[in-house]
Amino acid sequence: MTHAWKPDPSALFERRLGRSGKELGVTDGRDDCPDIWQLNNGDIAVIGRDLTAVYGAQLPDGVSVGPDERLVVIPGSMLRAAKADIPDA
Repeated sequence: MTHAWKPDPSALFERRLGRSGKELGVTDGRDDCPDIWQLNNGDIAVIGRDLTAVYGAQLPDGVSVGPDERLVVIPGSMLRAAKADIPDA
């Protein structure tokens, strides 16, 4: 299977989008924090809970998760906090 887009594993973390999980109060202070980061090639890395198995059977028509992909969930407050850091199209 070929993909139109391929992630670049050599890209580096450049800057956090929004605020940290600790700042938003969505973590208990340990290392298991959700996060959103822009990589130095412009791609976005999302750290969240892997709920691929939970949502896999409930996906809307036309939505799929490939065998090499995972569906992750982050707190809504985290994405809203990142809005100011994400440019309009």
